[in-house]
Amino acid sequence: MPARERISITSTEVLSNDYRRLERVSFDYDRADGDTQSLTREIYHVDDGVSVLPYDEERRVVLLVRQFRLPAYLRGQDAFMLEAPAGFLEEGEIEACARREVEEETGYRIGSLEKAFEAMMVPGCITHVVHGFVASYGPGDRVGPGGGLAEEGEDIDVVELPIERAMGMISTGEIVDGKTIMLLQYVAWRKL
Repeated sequence: MPARERISITSTEVLSNDYRRLERVSFDYDRADGDTQSLTREIYHVDDGVSVLPYDEERRVVLLVRQFRLPAYLRGQDAFMLEAPAGFLEEGEIEACARREVEEETGYRIGSLEKAFEAMMVPGCITHVVHGFVASYGPGDRVGPGGGLAEEGEDIDVVELPIERAMGMISTGEIVDGKTIMLLQYVAWRKL
């Protein structure tokens, strides 16, 4: 039986529709063993986004950003996380959004984009899909100060690191953002 035929939504309740929409969804699930199970899940609807890892193949460096993340703070972790530049999509304009986010956050204009992945990061409860890219850049590609947009609550530091150091920061726990880890591994494996 096709997967979509195994699920029957019985109710949907909006719990919050402030910054993003949070719903409680109840459904009947036809299990592989033939039983039907009634389940309830909370689903957070988050717009799709892009993330880009700029890399300089000649100098063997990558460009990351450091910014405050409230969930990390609430977990008692370092709240100023190193990440690849990223942002939410506006009306499906994936590549334009990728370029804009890199320039706003880092101050660099990137070269051609190469798609690395399209991934759901927390598929059990969040609808968000990340479109991951890598892009070349060099020292002469700086066109602005970077730092993000204050009106969006951004206060971003730009960090250039040797790829080997960035890869090592994954195992030490200094880089814990999933999309960034995936992009660093992609660049280390495919580009450098």
